[in-house]
Amino acid sequence: MRLGLMVGYSGARIHLPMDLIREADRLGYHAVWTSEAYGSDCVSPLAWIGALTENIKLGTAIMQMPARSPAMTAMTAITLDQLSGGRALVGLGLSGPQVVEGWHGRPYGKPLAKTREYLSIVRQILAREAPLEHEGEHYQIPYRGDDASGLGKPLKSIVHGRADMPIYLAAIGPRNVALTAEIADGWLPIFFSPAAYDDCYRDVLEAGFAKAGPGKSSADFDIAASVTVVIEEDLEAAYNQIKPVLALYIGGMGAKGKNFYYDLACRYGFPEAADTIQELYLGGRKGEAMMAVPDALVDAVALVGPKERIRDRMQLWRDCPVNSLNITAFTVETIRFMAELVL
Repeated sequence: MRLGLMVGYSGARIHLPMDLIREADRLGYHAVWTSEAYGSDCVSPLAWIGALTENIKLGTAIMQMPARSPAMTAMTAITLDQLSGGRALVGLGLSGPQVVEGWHGRPYGKPLAKTREYLSIVRQILAREAPLEHEGEHYQIPYRGDDASGLGKPLKSIVHGRADMPIYLAAIGPRNVALTAEIADGWLPIFFSPAAYDDCYRDVLEAGFAKAGPGKSSADFDIAASVTVVIEEDLEAAYNQIKPVLALYIGGMGAKGKNFYYDLACRYGFPEAADTIQELYLGGRKGEAMMAVPDALVDAVALVGPKERIRDRMQLWRDCPVNSLNITAFTVETIRFMAELVL
């Protein structure tokens, strides 16, 4: 198992925890991952981090596909990869309809078909085997619509990228996870629960591998799961550091009836709690929503408590085919402790 460091996205002011990132780089962590929502982007921070580190790989978790054309994503990935000496990992995702339509002003449409086309175009650009051409339902390159100038022509990237640059997809729903297993090199699952792997993920991933054809399996697919780690002797205090995030996502990251994180909590066996959290959060009672998050749900997706408790619960993650464990940590002590456990 490899370790990664999940940095996330910034609040009102950009802040990068360079002390944690440099220590992860020194200790041999595999990658550092940045995120974006509707504030800080995920690529600019990686360029900064890449200039201040030596070996750690630079991952986007995730670049929002509706924010960029497939060609722009490929251009950005190639540029970051070459500037960093081949350290880029490309993590892509659609985000949800509230952000896609409410922030980027793009139709949410058919996410699975869009993802398949998008990834195909990015791979063509990275391979650089021929000038880019694509005729699909969602993307047409060169563009030949009624308002086209007629001057577009197939082009090939000036800069030579790596054809084997790893591409990851963020996926939550079963159909999207199956698509990820089929077409991507790795999977970036948020709020991954190792205890739910057999019931929620194993068959879905295997179906995706089977659709990809002979030769693809979990052996050459990177499950890069994220987990928040809080070292704290007071277990209740540790739980309470995680609950606000779970309440935000289950309760507020999506509309009622269209919230992927709510659905995930239900699949994990917490439907009543998910209902309560969502009702309270959408009703403006955020504090109560946080307190409605069960301790058991925190334990399902996070590693919290005293060091010995975390050491014992790590076995759940070791028993799953997780290749890369991307931790969210808040102290250098946590970075070092996890390195002792895993590396």
